[in-house]
Amino acid sequence: MMDRYTKLQILGIYACLAVFLTFILLPFFEMFMASLRPLEHLFRSPYQFWSDDFSFDAYKQMWVTVPLLGRYIFNSIYISFMVTGLTMIFVVPAAYAYARLQFPFKNLSLGLFLGVNMFTGAVLLIPLYRVLRTMGLLNTYWAMIVPGVAFLIPTGIWLLRSYLEKIPRELEEAAFVDGASRLYTLRRVVLPLAVPGLIVVGVAVFIGAYAQQFLFAITFNQTRELQPLPAGLYEFIGYQSVTWNEMMAAALVGVLPVMVIFLFLQKYLVAGLTAGAVKE
Repeated sequence: MMDRYTKLQILGIYACLAVFLTFILLPFFEMFMASLRPLEHLFRSPYQFWSDDFSFDAYKQMWVTVPLLGRYIFNSIYISFMVTGLTMIFVVPAAYAYARLQFPFKNLSLGLFLGVNMFTGAVLLIPLYRVLRTMGLLNTYWAMIVPGVAFLIPTGIWLLRSYLEKIPRELEEAAFVDGASRLYTLRRVVLPLAVPGLIVVGVAVFIGAYAQQFLFAITFNQTRELQPLPAGLYEFIGYQSVTWNEMMAAALVGVLPVMVIFLFLQKYLVAGLTAGAVKE
């Protein structure tokens, strides 16, 4: 028989699962159902969760309603990959330094990183706009890439630093005894062992970059051809009506790249998240 504590644990798991299904998966399912309904049937009263008039016409028509939809999806993927690549270039050496080296104001600077990361992009939009205008980056891809990198570096450093601290120092010390430099040790010893952690951080940064594009795009970019998908979805809003079924279809198609990447790297994510959980 299960004791009372075990029953409470199981009850907590089911409660978390219920919240997840209700507020995460159910909205996605409703988006999919809305994308299959004709526009005139979306606001029937009483509301019908299931209907017999489903079709995939919205997935065909959305490319006609918004001819640049494919470009918007490409822009979102391109910006996210650029932000992820540049962020990781800065994060890897910085996280290694915080994990292994001793230098002045180490804890203070790390706390500063985390403190700044607590502010949302909306708080700094006006200063960022002036900085990007001075640098001549407005209305370019870099207007969305540079702020994305700046806001995601602290998160990447914090996550990767925690993982690098789990790697035994003895491996590096053995390489130092053999005459290896610290940079060589980082590249040949530490990074191969940190691949699961790098993947976890990279996916987290990619998802963060994909999610924060809307705010930066509508503020720092007025070039239609450079808009990412979140900003491009505005084009489904007309003067007289909103083609909600086509917007839902486009949104679902837009999140497919993130879902594919997540599913492809799932086993590496699990390995990275559970690394160090068992003490040897």
